[in-house]
Amino acid sequence: MIKRKYWTKKVLPVMMCAALLMTNPVSAEAATAAERNAYQAVFDADYYRSAYPDVAAAFGNNKAALFNHFVNYGLREGRSCSADFNPQAYRAKYADLQQAFGDDMAAYCRHYVTCGKAEGRDGGGTGSASAATVTDAATTDTATVQGNVIGTCTTEYDATVPRAVNVELAAARINGVVVQPGKSFSFSSTILPRTSANGYVVAPIYISGTVGTGTGGGVCQVSSTLYAAMLHAGLPATERYPHSLPVIYLPAGYDAAIAGTSKDLKFTNTFSQPLLIQASASGGTLTVTLTLQ
Repeated sequence: MIKRKYWTKKVLPVMMCAALLMTNPVSAEAATAAERNAYQAVFDADYYRSAYPDVAAAFGNNKAALFNHFVNYGLREGRSCSADFNPQAYRAKYADLQQAFGDDMAAYCRHYVTCGKAEGRDGGGTGSASAATVTDAATTDTATVQGNVIGTCTTEYDATVPRAVNVELAAARINGVVVQPGKSFSFSSTILPRTSANGYVVAPIYISGTVGTGTGGGVCQVSSTLYAAMLHAGLPATERYPHSLPVIYLPAGYDAAIAGTSKDLKFTNTFSQPLLIQASASGGTLTVTLTLQ
């Protein structure tokens, strides 16, 4: 679970391991090679091909191309690189690692290989490839147990300003939505157009790197909180855009901007069971939880 406000700053349990992973800075060119080595250590080409039919259709059994796709696209999209490990989910799950490594995704991979696995940490993977794709086969993987919470995130907002109206309205509109296996979800469509007729009010928004105002300002906190829960669950987005400025309620890389019809947060339920979205926003606390039914 991610709870931004209460993330601990006491990272002593991982500092020795962090020191091993992050000392001896290297040049940008060498760092690229080092990062690829870190990703290669956790990457399973056979799993990646089986888990993601879109990638398999594009690259077949070409393991080098599969690996390059993960490095260039899959990592950013939140895809698992093996049955046991999803770098984005691993980062989202452990606040001590977030404090130690920030946005250095290669460091999370190194930590899991050198320390995390031995410590018994959950790598955030989806289990077998069949658990990550739509299938009728029964499985005992914990991510597909009926009624199992697979991802959750909590963020804080100011409940005393007009923006809170939009946060709470958007949360209410995604709450209770069930996405069937193989079906897609669109955040923008679900919360309806951001107009006064649909209950939204004027609040601050980001516009091309500047702060302005617009009807529906604040709904992006709900989409971002949902996206962070998706990362925790190892559920990749099929469409997602970062904000043009940093957000204050989540770290970089966890946000999901919504803008008219041009920017949306979408995903496909790749699990074999219906996926329930639960969202609540009240008193300045927003929580989004994903549960397999």
